[in-house]
Amino acid sequence: MKKIVPIRVIYADTDAMGIVYHTNYIRWFEIGRTELLREVGLVYAEWGGRGYHLPVIEAYCHYLQAARYDQVLLIEAGLGHVNRATVKFVYTIWDEAHKKEMAEGYTVHACINPQGKVIRLPWEMIEIIKRAGQE
Repeated sequence: MKKIVPIRVIYADTDAMGIVYHTNYIRWFEIGRTELLREVGLVYAEWGGRGYHLPVIEAYCHYLQAARYDQVLLIEAGLGHVNRATVKFVYTIWDEAHKKEMAEGYTVHACINPQGKVIRLPWEMIEIIKRAGQE
């Protein structure tokens, strides 16, 4: 399953050169990932309340085209893989009007407890995440 979320570039997303500032792509990855997981029933806030957190331990973005103010982008998020303690999500950002690939990347997340210790993903969470990859 892939989740596609439209984003319109706002003025605050751009830098002095008039293009999207590079860190915004990572923020948009988070939006896509959050909506992908929400769609299959995994809401970050609920799992955090149960003591399971998924911080980013690795992030990568390959910038292919410069995005600009007022451009509509499509954030596509999907599952890369899941194992006992980590999960990887993959992303592609598209220009909606021209169907051009703007950026691609991934994030890797480790499951930790409230004390910051790496722990196994709970079985229920693994099943939900795997479902996101299969649908």
